[in-house]
Amino acid sequence: MTKLSVNINKIATLRNSRGGDVPNVVQFARDIQKFGAQGVTIHPRPDERHIRYQDVYDLKPEVYTEYNIEGNPIRQFIDMVLEVKPTQVTLVPDAEDAITSNAGWDTIKHKDFLVDVIKEFKQNGIRTSIFVDPQLKQVEGAKATGADRIELYTEAFAHNYGLGNKMSIKPYTECAVLANVLGLGINAGHDLSLDNIKYFKQNIPDLLEVSIGHALISESLYLGIENVINMYLRQLK
Repeated sequence: MTKLSVNINKIATLRNSRGGDVPNVVQFARDIQKFGAQGVTIHPRPDERHIRYQDVYDLKPEVYTEYNIEGNPIRQFIDMVLEVKPTQVTLVPDAEDAITSNAGWDTIKHKDFLVDVIKEFKQNGIRTSIFVDPQLKQVEGAKATGADRIELYTEAFAHNYGLGNKMSIKPYTECAVLANVLGLGINAGHDLSLDNIKYFKQNIPDLLEVSIGHALISESLYLGIENVINMYLRQLK
């Protein structure tokens, strides 16, 4: 079964929009794990517009499933991850002013940088994943960095699937097959939803984990968070 990691950035966004501590991100993380989520994902950004750096520390003792911290490995981020020691760090090349992640790494161009960063994390017992576009050369490049996993950037699939183009899965399947041959674990995320997750799962061999935030939280406004988490878990079996 593919693990479901819930990205709780949107909960922090809602909290920050009003000030105070409602909704409480730590309590939300406790609840989603109780409801069956197999991981908690956060993506702190330097401007702290959603997840704050203090949240990263506050969540650490409360996440008893997989704790996944995403982000651009600037020095502040690296130092925080090394101190917190989550289950997994996912490296994302987003600009500081990006609304959301919008591209994977060029693992060939940035190989030397990624090798150094990944080595530091792995020496501290932290599993590493690299956010990549569905291109075979980028998967090969990720392997050369020493990463443990890749996270396939799924926005293009989700967009085209919504237009009825199921063949948009093809490059993802090809990348997954190659990753398996190379010994890379496979994660995925971005715009995956209840509408497309089952088809994606069925066509990605050995998909280990999906990280879902925006769609899952939006769907939960109508259907309820406990119900939605269990709907995802059934689709991922």
